[in-house]
Amino acid sequence: MTDTSSTGAPMQNLRLTARALLLGDRLDVAGLERSDVLSTTPLAFRAGQDGFVALFRYGVAVLVGLTPLEEDEVIRSLRQRIQGEFARHEEETAVIEISPERDDQIPPGGPIYIRQLSTERLIVIADALSKSATLARDEREATAAFELVEPSVEHLAQKGRRPRDRRKILKHVGRALLVRQRMSGRVAVEEKPDVLWDRPDLERLYARLEDEYELKERAAALHRKLEVLGDTAQALTDIIDTERSLRLELIIVLLIVFEIFITFYQMLTGSLAH
Repeated sequence: MTDTSSTGAPMQNLRLTARALLLGDRLDVAGLERSDVLSTTPLAFRAGQDGFVALFRYGVAVLVGLTPLEEDEVIRSLRQRIQGEFARHEEETAVIEISPERDDQIPPGGPIYIRQLSTERLIVIADALSKSATLARDEREATAAFELVEPSVEHLAQKGRRPRDRRKILKHVGRALLVRQRMSGRVAVEEKPDVLWDRPDLERLYARLEDEYELKERAAALHRKLEVLGDTAQALTDIIDTERSLRLELIIVLLIVFEIFITFYQMLTGSLAH
C-alpha cells in the first residue's frame, strides 16, 4: 500500500473509516495464503478496491476503507475460521485522515492524522483498535460476572451467612471463574506490535493511540477486577467447603454418640437380664 491514489497523484486529506470487529474467541489464520499479503503478524492484505484488512488471532478483524458490502464479504469469508463466534460483535471505529502537512497525531475528539497511507501505519492503528475492542468486551463480561456474585456477597455481609441456594451460588461462581479464565489469556495489551521493531519511528504514533484509547489504564483496571473476582469466587467456595466439612464432622460426632448410647444400652440390658 502506497501513499498515492490509483491515478498516481498524491493523496491529499483523504479520509478512511477503520472498524475493529471482535468476531469470536479465536480467529484461525493458519494456511490463509493470499497473493496480496502485506504482513504476516498480524495477517494483513488488501480487500475491495482500496481497502485494507488486518486479522488478529485473538478474534479481531480490522477493516479499513471498505464499503459495507465489502465488509460483509470479508466477514463471510472468515466465518469458518472463527472459533466461538459471538452473537454480538464488539466494535471500535475510528476515522483516519491522510494529511501530508501534519505529523502523525490524534487531536482530542478528532480523527487520526497520518502523514502517509502506509501499511506500517495502518498496522499500528489496527493493533490499537483491536485491543480496544477486546478490552470493551472483557470489561462488559467482568461487570456481568460481578453482578452475578454481588447478591451472594451482599447477603453474606448483611446476614453473616451465605444464601441457602448452594447450587445457584456454585453456578454463579463457575461463571465468574470462566470469565476470568477466558479473559486472562486472551490478549496482552502491554505488548507492542511487531512492526515497531522495524519502524521505531512509529513508536510515537502508537504511544498516542495507547493514550487515546487508554489501553494501559483499562488493562490495569480489568486486571484488578479479575483479581477481585477470583478472590470473591474463592471466598464463596471456601465458605461452602467449610460448611460442608462442619456438617460432616457433626454427622460423625452424632454417629459416635449414637454408637456409645447403643453400647451403654446393650450393657445395661445385658446386666438386667443376669
